[in-house]
Amino acid sequence: MAARVLLQRRAAPLTAAVLVGGIAFYPRTAHAEAPSDRQFPRKPIYDDDFDVFPVAKPASTPSTTAPASTTADHPPPIPPSPAEEPTPTETSLAPAPTTPEPTTTTTTTARTRAPTPTDRLAAQIRRARLFLYAQACVAEDTVNGTMARVFALEQSFTSTVASLAPPRESGEKLMPGLIYVLVAGMAGSIVARNRNVLLRGAAPLAFGLGAAWTVLPVTMANVGALAWEYEKRFPAVADAHLRTREGIERGVYMARLHADIAQNKVHESVREAREALEEWVRKGK
Repeated sequence: MAARVLLQRRAAPLTAAVLVGGIAFYPRTAHAEAPSDRQFPRKPIYDDDFDVFPVAKPASTPSTTAPASTTADHPPPIPPSPAEEPTPTETSLAPAPTTPEPTTTTTTTARTRAPTPTDRLAAQIRRARLFLYAQACVAEDTVNGTMARVFALEQSFTSTVASLAPPRESGEKLMPGLIYVLVAGMAGSIVARNRNVLLRGAAPLAFGLGAAWTVLPVTMANVGALAWEYEKRFPAVADAHLRTREGIERGVYMARLHADIAQNKVHESVREAREALEEWVRKGK
């Protein structure tokens, strides 16, 4: 037991010394991600194919300087004396042709590498951000469109209600007129309280409409024009309304015609009776 404890106490410092020595004599750089240039080819972690990212290397410019010539191989030219200097001619005065200098092309070597986990994470974050931005734009456009429709509906409602009011020059007042219409409707319900269901529903409406056309003619004309505009959207309803109106107008016309005929007959009968009575009185005298 004592030997085991002694060995443990001696083995711990020895192990620590070995680790520290290995780290000190064999240093390596710790990378946060896989290095781009690996010494040994390894199989990629992910099986699916990823696009490679080009990595540009610094351009290498080849040296184009020629070796300097020694004075021993090529001695400097001796300038001619003034007496021996040739006279300039036309050919010598002509500019010498310029030879194009050789251009040096720089080649850039590019090397590709596989995407790192950081690149994959950045790509996923980019897709998520673009998706969230698109959804936010769609939501914003939806809210703006809804609010625009609500404001347009509110403006249409207020303008429609304002158009139903009678003008000031007409002299109509809505407040007492509406009270009269409500009283007439209640009177119609009281009159038809002991009748059938159809009559009890139609009597207040008939009494109210009659009072409204009597008390508020301009307002009822505006309401009728608005109702007709809405009826135009449904051709069947508009045609039925026109046929009903024509039938009512024809019935009223016929009723007036028969009333005039009956009135003329009554007047004629009364006139004939009066003439007969006058003639009988005259003969009796």
